[in-house]
Amino acid sequence: MSEQTAAADFAALLRELKDRSGLSYGVLAKRLHMSTSTLHRYCNGDAVPADYAPVERLARLCKARPEELVELHRRWVLADAVRGQRKPAAVAGTPSVEEGADTGPGETAAADAPPAEEPSAAPVGPTITSPVQEAPEAGTTDPAPSRRRTRTVVLAGIAVAAVAAGVTFAVGLPGGGGSDGDAGAGRHRPVGAAGVTAEESTTTSASPTSSSASPSTSAKEKSPTRTPAGSAPADAPEGEKRKSGVPVTVRAEPYAWESPCSQRYLVDKPASEMKPPPLEEGAPAWVAAHGAVSSGQQYLRLTVQGTGPETVVVDGLTVRVAGKRAPLAWNDYAMAYPGVGCGGGVQTRAFAVSLDSARPSLVPEPGNDDFPFKVSESDPEVYYITASVSSYDVDWYLELKWSSGDRSGTLTVDDQGRPFRTSGNKGRPAYEFPIGGDGWVPEGTTKLE
Repeated sequence: MSEQTAAADFAALLRELKDRSGLSYGVLAKRLHMSTSTLHRYCNGDAVPADYAPVERLARLCKARPEELVELHRRWVLADAVRGQRKPAAVAGTPSVEEGADTGPGETAAADAPPAEEPSAAPVGPTITSPVQEAPEAGTTDPAPSRRRTRTVVLAGIAVAAVAAGVTFAVGLPGGGGSDGDAGAGRHRPVGAAGVTAEESTTTSASPTSSSASPSTSAKEKSPTRTPAGSAPADAPEGEKRKSGVPVTVRAEPYAWESPCSQRYLVDKPASEMKPPPLEEGAPAWVAAHGAVSSGQQYLRLTVQGTGPETVVVDGLTVRVAGKRAPLAWNDYAMAYPGVGCGGGVQTRAFAVSLDSARPSLVPEPGNDDFPFKVSESDPEVYYITASVSSYDVDWYLELKWSSGDRSGTLTVDDQGRPFRTSGNKGRPAYEFPIGGDGWVPEGTTKLE
């Protein structure tokens, strides 16, 4: 599916929901805390949101039905997957018109901003432009081709020298140019999305491991590369690589909200030092800034999609516990504003797990089917997992088992190389944030008018 087709299909459903709601772009944009022009671009197919959270809130404002929410998420996944695909440039180093006009997956937020001006300073490396054609003198041959070839050779030599100097400088740095990030790449291979690692026919650990190698140790010495079972070597034909590669990707969103009323976080800070509750799309940054831990339950959204036209069977999801401790003795902060009603539709592919159990396992919510399911590049699946806990502080992750033809394997799904973490909140001081207030107050003390 092309980028234009996927974006058009996504935008068409957005417009249908918007038109059916009877609300104007201005009213919807104000409620969604975004600019009217941005919302207009989404509904026209000129841009695709980088995150799904504002799309879901828009759909809920427009009273979308559960099946429409599922279809909207499917179309957003497809549009997001093909966004930024570009045609190869005609000349190396010279972007085509199409390439210059496209935006990459992480550039959607800047789509509404005016294009940045080109820097006035000369570029660091040589820039090769089309040579000026000079008219030959009468009775002589055109010397321009010779000059053009000489100029090209000289510029190429300068470029090679500049690259060599940069490499020499990098090698001379402490650690030989290696980094902890390089070493980590050997431990956790990303498969299409952050928070997911994979090895075909093998299982990788979800818990990060620290490296004790000295700074001068190279990345290869710290983490020797290892070819997964059944995978093709680097010099194998492209068709063989595709056949032996992992044919499925998983995107994990550990800070999704079923509704603001259900989401709470434990934080080891007094209420006076806390920022106001975030919107759902701002939850990851808010959690990171406060060192917060999901309280009582964690709502996890997994998007599973094939990497090619072949069908991949998702055989099941297994819950793995990496550690259990006494629940955190921190303050409990509710994301919902007092007096504001909350509601959530019944999601398809919804599962629940009790982390208090000795052997936690996923159980389909009432009315939902159980594994296995089928996915492909054009037919992704979304799984909603509600993990609850009251008596422990639990580190946990998931293992997704897949099969396709005569191949099978396991993906380890976690929080960007770390286990998910959910803690019980019984007996902890709880706080809420009144609408129009300037700080957190004890839960239940807000006077509603």
